[in-house]
Formats: sequence, C-alpha cells, structure tokens
Amino acid sequence: MPQKILDDLAEMKRIDKSDMLSFCVEAPKHCRKAAKLAEAVRINYSKPQTIIVAGMGGSAIGGELLKDWTRDKIDVPIEICREYSLPAYANKKTLVFVISYSGETEEALSMFLDAIKRNCMTFCISSGGKLLEFAAKLKLPYLRVPSGIPQPRAALPYLFLPMPIILEKLRLISNVNSEISEAIKVLEQVEDENSPKTPLNDNSSKILASKIDGTVPVVYGFGIYRAVAQRYKQQLNENSKIPAKWESFPELNHNEIVGWEAAKEPAKCFSIIFIRDKDEPEEIRQRIEATKELIFQEATKKIFEVWSSGQSRLAKMLYTIYIGDFTSVYLAILRGVDPTPVKTISLLKERITQSGTKKKIIGELQKLCEK
Repeated sequence: MPQKILDDLAEMKRIDKSDMLSFCVEAPKHCRKAAKLAEAVRINYSKPQTIIVAGMGGSAIGGELLKDWTRDKIDVPIEICREYSLPAYANKKTLVFVISYSGETEEALSMFLDAIKRNCMTFCISSGGKLLEFAAKLKLPYLRVPSGIPQPRAALPYLFLPMPIILEKLRLISNVNSEISEAIKVLEQVEDENSPKTPLNDNSSKILASKIDGTVPVVYGFGIYRAVAQRYKQQLNENSKIPAKWESFPELNHNEIVGWEAAKEPAKCFSIIFIRDKDEPEEIRQRIEATKELIFQEATKKIFEVWSSGQSRLAKMLYTIYIGDFTSVYLAILRGVDPTPVKTISLLKERITQSGTKKKIIGELQKLCEK
C-alpha cells in the first residue's frame, strides 16, 4: 500500500528535502518565540479608528485569522488588503500592519508606500529585505522575525501572533497571553498525536491525507474557522501541489450547495472536509448536518471532519490549522512531491520583475527617505 510511506521516516525525509514537516512539529516552539519577540516591541500609536493588514499569501492569512478571532472582541473594523494600494478610507487614524516575510513582496512594498503617503500608523513585520530597510530609514516601528524559514507559510506564528499582542499594547483587546499559553499547550498535543513518528493508524493527519489522496479537497468552515478553511486550501495548494477550494457557513448554503446538485461524475473527483467544534452554535450544527446529508446523497461519499480541541478560541483555531498543515505535508509525501518549493510562483515573480513595477516602488520609497 502506498500509505506505508507515511511510516517510513527515511523515505519521508528523502521526499521532504527542506524538512517542511519540522515547522509543523515545532509549532509550539515557534509560537513561544513569536510571542516573546512581540512582547519586547514598543509602540506609541494612539487608538486607531480602522485596522488594515496588508500582505499577500502566507504573509496575509494571519490577518484573516486575526479578523475572525477578534470579530466580537474589538470595536475597530479590520480589513485584509491584498492589492497594490490601500482602500480609500485609509488615513492617519488607520493602523496598517504591512506583512511580508521576505520583505521583498512587490504588492506589500506598494501598500507600504501608500500607507506612508497617507500618513497611516504603520507597523511592519518581516525578516528583512527592502521593507525593513525602508522602515528603519523612515523610523517606523517594525518587528524583525527570524530569517531562514523556507517559505512564508511556514512562518505563520511569527506573522500572526505579534498582531494581537500589538493590539493589546494599544488597549484594543485583552487576555491575549493566556490564550496564547493555552494554544501552545494544545499545539503540543497536535505535535504528539501527528508527528512523523506516530504510526499511520494512530495519526489523524496521516489518515486524512491518505483518504483525500487522489481528490480535489473542498474545505468548509464557519465563524472562527472561516480563515482556518482558507488556510487549509492554501496549504493544500502550496504543500501538496493540488487544486483545492474553501467556503464557509452559512453563506455556502445559499450557493455552493447547489453546485453538488447535478454534478454527477465530476463530483466523484472531490472530497469534503468539515471543520467542526463541539461548542458550535446550534444553528450552524443543523446546517452542517443537513449539508452533509444532502451532499452524501447527491454527490460524494468522501466526507470527513476535523474537530477542534481546546477551550479558548485561539487554541481551537491553531489546533485545527496545524492538523491541516500536517495533512498537507503528508499528502505531498504520499504523492512523492517535495512540499517546500513553489516553482510556479517563483517563475511568475521572475516574469513580473521584468515589468519594472517593483523598481519604481523602491525608487519612490528612496525619494521619501531623502526628503
């Protein structure tokens, strides 16, 4: 059986050349370090009226998680911006987190430039690059996170956890440290139960990877698991190198569900993963159960569930996220694919560089520094 490869440590290591699995296993350690780095930050901004998280891909998903986590905890709206410019309302009363792990992302640098021009309260999170170079020159606050992580998606603790800590420093939210502490304990549980050394039969991530192998996964979340579902989709794309999609309740019951109605043969190519919570609202539970039944009857039998663990929201979110991260890497290994490289993205960046857009952005930033 091809699944046996997931119990062959040597073979897994041979395929996972850059050791993406280690960033799943060591998530608790990285979360501790990220929190410690953020606690040392000094920030003197006043309370913002709006918050924007500016970034792309693995550097932006933390903003989505922040938005879901704080939805009813914070009285300031949060928007995630994945563009070249900020929304029209961005001004001196807007806090802008500019996030780029490399510090070289073209869109992030462009939004950084826009934030400066609009006199926004700007805070940068990066491992270096042009972003931190110009943040330092312009004397803007920033957090330098560890370099050397093979891909931004593996740096999630460093690109996500500093933001709620900063918001607590600005007295926008509270109780962040206790939620992070519990989340770390829960991640230690994920590590024990899903590590490469844990056999397939006892390893929920290995089991899920083996069951969705050969399908196009569709991930359904709700509430605080909306962005978790999005993270699953992105990790399956980048680590497993397969198409995937995500949706969230209750919206998916007003469109997505009809897509299964007469799908027939094509539906057999898909699997569905529901993110669940024992404390999920009754109205959501009813929708999930009804949706499962309808899809099972009309489309696919390949329906799976990932249940959260923990007490706090953050613990539950990170628990389900890292089940998904482990699953995506194990699926890559099952397929004989190195999870780390993203060849298509690299080729795209090379082609885009020829347009000269990034060079122009850097030139404008340099002029601002010379004023």
